[in-house]
Amino acid sequence: MFKKIPKDSMYVSSKGWLKSRFHFSFAEYINHDNRNFGVLRVLNDDIISSQSGFDMHPHKNMEIVTYIIRGELTHKDSLGNSETLKRGEVQYMSAGSGIAHSEYNLNKNDDIRLLQMWIIPPKNDLPKLYGSHRYTLENRRNKFLPIVSSQSATSKIKLHQDVNIYVSELEKGNSLDYHLEEGRQIYFVQIEGSSFVNGITLEDSDALEIMDERSLTIEALENSHFLFIEMKEA
Repeated sequence: MFKKIPKDSMYVSSKGWLKSRFHFSFAEYINHDNRNFGVLRVLNDDIISSQSGFDMHPHKNMEIVTYIIRGELTHKDSLGNSETLKRGEVQYMSAGSGIAHSEYNLNKNDDIRLLQMWIIPPKNDLPKLYGSHRYTLENRRNKFLPIVSSQSATSKIKLHQDVNIYVSELEKGNSLDYHLEEGRQIYFVQIEGSSFVNGITLEDSDALEIMDERSLTIEALENSHFLFIEMKEA
């Protein structure tokens, strides 16, 4: 089963310095019928204006993955980590019993765009994790790049939860096939460009819920940048 979520149907929050498209109920957008997709609790598509960002704030019992689409994001946290990430690079944090962090766009001229995903951990107060990885375009050009996995899998970034996150930049006319094991589901985000996924056309910022399917064929209708989160069925 496929359920397309057009970008125009999503809630958009605008705070001047921050414009966000919420895939699920979050902050001022309250929708009890759209709270999550399996263990994926939050997926926000954020645009942060120049010289602005999120001040230090806490998180607890949530696994957070940030994927940079454009610009440079500067992160600092209560564990002493500090770094700046660019396009295609990934920062992750499993907050356990509590971590505080800040996220800023320090550039004087350009905004940044990122996807931030919050994943419900398998239980509370797990060991805290923090890290990042600087993936390159060649790592994801015309192939699936596994940017996040569970502790038992092989991605360079490992969370406590049983999830796999893939990205790709697929050049126009190319296609990729993906097989799902029984009992798995996918949340698919078309980041840039457009794709044809099992007969469904996705444009920039559309999403797709995929359940009770065993295979996907993704074709780039134009140069296509996408991400998907694969997990156990709810």
